Amino acid sequence: MSQLYDVREMTGFSTRLLAAAGLDDDKAKAVAEILVEGDLMGHTTHGLQLLSPYLGEIQSGRMPVTGGQEVISKRAAVEAWDGRYLPGPWLIIQAMETAEAMARSCGTGTVVIRRSNHIACLAAYLKRATDRDLVVVIESSDPATKSVAPYGGLEATHTPNPIAVGYPTDSGPVLLDVSTSITTNGMVGRLNKQNSRLPYPWLKDHQGRATDRPSVLFDEPKGSIMPIGGLDHGHKGYALGLMVEALTSGLAGFGRVQAPTQWGASVMVQVMDPEAFGGLEAFKRETGALVDACRTNPVPEGSPPVRIPGERGLALHQTYSQQGVPLPEGVPEALSDWSERLGVPFPPAL
Repeated sequence: MSQLYDVREMTGFSTRLLAAAGLDDDKAKAVAEILVEGDLMGHTTHGLQLLSPYLGEIQSGRMPVTGGQEVISKRAAVEAWDGRYLPGPWLIIQAMETAEAMARSCGTGTVVIRRSNHIACLAAYLKRATDRDLVVVIESSDPATKSVAPYGGLEATHTPNPIAVGYPTDSGPVLLDVSTSITTNGMVGRLNKQNSRLPYPWLKDHQGRATDRPSVLFDEPKGSIMPIGGLDHGHKGYALGLMVEALTSGLAGFGRVQAPTQWGASVMVQVMDPEAFGGLEAFKRETGALVDACRTNPVPEGSPPVRIPGERGLALHQTYSQQGVPLPEGVPEALSDWSERLGVPFPPAL
């Protein structure tokens, strides 16, 4: 069983570790908070498992440690940024604040970012907006990598391309974070390192045969991750994946055509203020009524009740905040190594 760590201590340790690596204090704090938030919500492939690779990005010089983004285009409710490969979590928080200011004035605000560094767990950002009675949409792609093949094809053309949406209701927020592929690069990579298999045949080998072996994504000739829907209805996930590419790299004007070689992201962040549309009270009443209808929906005998997107993550967040957060296998060891290298004491387990 995974050991538990105090949330405040782990957040403080991660902040100090990033600062010791040279990252500006405000950037170190943003990255640490978002990574810990990912683990708190149960998204362990996109939590503190990423801290060691992020430190590697800093050490290699691929992640700038100071400065800000460049605004390349700006209108009343739109901005486009060059993120300069700055830390993704810091850039996304800046984009959300900018988009919120536009939404309070115009009803909606959208920021697209080219050349962000990796942005971690999308779900970790959503409650920052829903707590302020706002709607947020975040979409992301990585033009430097390919792991998902188009429906019917054999060669990978794009990434899992997640879509995250958060909105308030009169009975709590709805928080959804879904990839347009069946699984993520992070999960396949973790299972490959562990010499484990996926729970279902979610991948295709280079001949198009379904498999549960993560190694097909790393062996030559490479296989691919299936879009949502798999061999049967994968045209749906494929179409959504293309949409995300258009709204991220397309709108940002930078992506696969430029063939970047650095780990990074193209991102769209959109914030909407329901008060500017049909009114906040009406919005929450409508969204709440549907959520309630789902929660009280009859289920087969012996089955658990219907869950709302984000409900499990919020429950885990509450439990882990009080009892301590577990870290995935290998993460404490990796962070202890960085702790020794940078002279920042690693917190003891609870």
